[in-house]
Parts: sequence; C-alpha cells; structure tokens
Amino acid sequence: MTHESPRSDEAAQLAARLSPTLALLRAVASEGHLTRAAETLGMPQPTVSRALARLSEQIGAPVIARQGRGVHLTRAGSLLAEAADGALRSLEAGCRAVVEEVDPERGQVTFGFQHTMGSTLVPPLLRGFRAARPHVRFGLVQGPRDDLLARMDAGEVDLCLISPLPHDQPRWEVRALQEEPLVAVLFTGHRLARRRALRLAELAGDDFVATRRGYGLRRIFAGLAERAGFEPRLAFESEEVDTVRGLVAAGLGVALLPPADNGPIPGTVEVPIRPAAHRTIGLAWPAQHPLPPAVRAFRDFALDHPVRGPESRFP
Repeated sequence: MTHESPRSDEAAQLAARLSPTLALLRAVASEGHLTRAAETLGMPQPTVSRALARLSEQIGAPVIARQGRGVHLTRAGSLLAEAADGALRSLEAGCRAVVEEVDPERGQVTFGFQHTMGSTLVPPLLRGFRAARPHVRFGLVQGPRDDLLARMDAGEVDLCLISPLPHDQPRWEVRALQEEPLVAVLFTGHRLARRRALRLAELAGDDFVATRRGYGLRRIFAGLAERAGFEPRLAFESEEVDTVRGLVAAGLGVALLPPADNGPIPGTVEVPIRPAAHRTIGLAWPAQHPLPPAVRAFRDFALDHPVRGPESRFP
C-alpha cells in the first residue's frame, strides 16, 4: 500500500475546496475586470468578489490585485488560473461528450456483430439508420459470438447482432430478427455432392471443417450434430468462414454453413439439410441498465426495419 505525503494530502484537500472557483479564476485572467468576468459567467459581480476573497483566505495569499479600474492576478492567482484552464478544458471536453452521449441525434453507438453478418446485414442497417440520424457516430466491433457477449458484459459494446441468441441468460434482452438456412457445404467430388438434399447423419463418417469454439456457428453445428446422433470428427478449425469454405473446396472435409452470399465458391456445392436447419439472427443488449438515447434509437430502428440477407436459393 502506498501512502501520500502530508503535503500531497494538503494539496488534494485544497484542490477540492478550490474546484468551485476555477471558472472564476479563468474568467478574471481572461477579462482583467471583475464586472466583465461576472458577466461572462452569468453571475452577480458581488458574488464573484466574495468568492475570490474566500479563495484568498483559503490559500493564505491574495489571488487578485487592483490595477487602475481593473484587476490582475497575483503570482499565486496566475498559478491557480493556469491549472484551472487545463482542468476546465478537460472537464468541458468531458461535458461535451456527455451532452452528445445523451442526445439521440449525436450520440455514439458501439455495435458488435459476428463476421458472417458483416457483408450483407450490417451495411444496409447502418446506411438506413444514418439516413435518418446522420450525426450519430458508430464504433464497429467484429468477433466471435461469445467474445461479443463478454465485451457487452464489460460495457465495451452497446448491443450485438448475433446467433444463436442467449435466451437462457437473463442479463440479456434479446429479439429475433430473421432466420437463415444452413446447408451442407461439400467439395464437388464428394459422394453426396449431386444430392438434392441430405440428412446430417449421412455425414457422420466424414471429416468436418468448422469454426472455433466460442463462435456461434460452432455452437449451432454441435447442437445439430448431437440431435442427429453423432459426434463430429473435426479435421480443421478456423476463425474465418471463408477459410472454412476454402478448405472444403480443397477436399479436406465438409461443413455446415449459411449459403454463400454469391453462390457456392468454386470447388464446392451446397446441399440443403433435411429436416431443414437454420440459425436465428437477432439483437442482444443488456437487461440490467437503460441504454443511452442514441443506442436505444438504433436498437428500435433495427427492430422496426430488419434487414434481410440474400434470398435463400433453397425451397
């Protein structure tokens, strides 16, 4: 444990007492006249005079001296005024940030989403919202589902577009926006590549390529495989869905993924699963504290104007 010196304690106590008069010192330094300083601050001139007199008593030395019809700061007053100017600039910057934060037209939204949603769902959602509220600023965070929830729990992210939704965790509010089909992604030489549909259990003996643990697609895939009655044999894991597709195209395994945005990549085919498999995409946000106005406005916009991904090519 560290201990502040008596002189440090004395300085801290003095700073606490002086805080209410910092703006007075800066105004006097700027105007060189008590009446004009009072007008700048919107205060009666006698109030300013009394405050400066109390300040002089507190530090044991005068902070202003008469100079003709005006005043000037003493050496002690000048030192305090310099400190006051820096402190007030920081405080005013913080106050501006607070004013913007609570203004639904000018606040900031830190929006998290999974990698597979960044190309088709997020851009039109942001474009539509910013057309209505162009001054709202965004911080965008991409990552695995579990990482996004952890960052939201830590207050680093305001709300997330994720799948699957954490219905079993009461600290989150959730709302489903859309369902997206999942398909078996096979390399073109696979024995089932020409099928119009297949059961997931028919792939039980294959090597699988999947996203890593903590990713939403991995969680959904594991659940579907369990319901199909087998434990998948994982040949490769990746953090990127595009990499998963590339490994399938190389014949290194099969995968369960959403349909590719622009159709199967070369070397792969996409076969519907029967019974149909899908993932539910939606918003999640903290349930325990109110959202700032700009975040709330964006959430409401997203719920009222859900953006649909590409139309499914599968009946």
